[in-house]
Amino acid sequence: MLTAISPIDGRYHEKTKELAEFFSEYALIKYRVFVEIQYFIALVQHPIPQLASFEDEKVDQLNNIFENFNLTHALQIKNIEKTTNHDVKAVEYFLKSQFDELGIGQYKEFIHFGLTSQDVNNTATPLLLKHALEQVYLPMFKQVRDQIAAFAEEWVSVPMLARTHGQPASPTLLGKEFRVFLERLDVQIKQLQAVPHSAKFGGATGNFNAHYVAYPSTNWRLFGDHFVTEYLGLSRSQHTTQIEHYDNLAALFHAFSRINTILIDFCRDIWTYISMEYFRQKVIKGEVGSSAMPHKVNPIDFENAEGNLGIANALFEHLAAKLPISRLQRDLTDSTVLRNIGVPFGHTMIAFKSILKGCSKLLLNEAKLHSDLDHNWMVVAEAIQNILRREGYDQPYEALKALTRGKAVVEKADIHEFIDRLAINAVIKEELKQITPHNYVGG
Repeated sequence: MLTAISPIDGRYHEKTKELAEFFSEYALIKYRVFVEIQYFIALVQHPIPQLASFEDEKVDQLNNIFENFNLTHALQIKNIEKTTNHDVKAVEYFLKSQFDELGIGQYKEFIHFGLTSQDVNNTATPLLLKHALEQVYLPMFKQVRDQIAAFAEEWVSVPMLARTHGQPASPTLLGKEFRVFLERLDVQIKQLQAVPHSAKFGGATGNFNAHYVAYPSTNWRLFGDHFVTEYLGLSRSQHTTQIEHYDNLAALFHAFSRINTILIDFCRDIWTYISMEYFRQKVIKGEVGSSAMPHKVNPIDFENAEGNLGIANALFEHLAAKLPISRLQRDLTDSTVLRNIGVPFGHTMIAFKSILKGCSKLLLNEAKLHSDLDHNWMVVAEAIQNILRREGYDQPYEALKALTRGKAVVEKADIHEFIDRLAINAVIKEELKQITPHNYVGG
């Protein structure tokens, strides 16, 4: 793969190869073949009068065309396309030759009956995307999600100095900070899974013109709904032009992008925690962190993930912005753009796997977390002032501000000396002295 132009098919081929079954040219051809075959079967089972004599046992043979479809068949279709200069028409001609070989050539003119190419493309594409989502994306997403959940559980009781605006702030729990990302991902994946996989199926301009002129007594809209739902497992858009309006596809891409954005945020936080020495990284024998500085163990997996998620999002955003726009009843720009939908998924898969690799190398440096808390006693000022408010103490915020604001170091002794000077009873003073950066972590 050294001659590949794209790194997802070159350097990162091993991390993306499972997507080839859904987003390659071969995959698109195979899914077109599936749609055409299922459509013919639906016409037989409708039934169309001219197909009434079609033998039931031949249906299995038709399904076998798809089940046995291979690279040789795809190359046959590509060779036909050299003559037709039309990819979907090449699939139709291939299937007609298959019908002749099966001895059912008398029925072959009902292949692609009444359809335009976008009835095939706009069902094949959402179907392959749906299958890629179910078979590749969601299982890999679950691994990332579950790894974050495992960290949240493992470190549920580990106190950590929080930082807002990069400055020391009220302490938190490390596990809780992982749970923040977990909740965000869980919310977004539910929204992603709630978006229908919409398909266009309705003839040249979406009105079943050719179908109704040939068989005016048939309810072709009802047929289309049944075919798309029952045979393909998709949702048929009711009123379309020649193409799907892609609004739900855009919603899917936006959902993928939001999930990626959350993971970019996660990668940057982990990178920062590593730079603060809250985490160390396992040393992998033979790996080199720097060509000049042999001591370095760089957080390259999280950097790699961030970069790939950014590229994926740029493409997802373009797809979402471009696809719902088409001049009048159709222009060709959607076809050009749709051929690239596998690219952001490739970069997303690379990122998921990099995150998992990076997480597998994390080693918690609890001593550093403990040390940072010990050196930031000023963060208990919030706790003290709110107990003083509870007790009716006059201007507690201002008193703590004078003690802590802008100080490089506020130690335990400084806090306890301040408490001793307060005009409050001994019980409240003891309550205040029990507060430390390690236990002031909320609930």
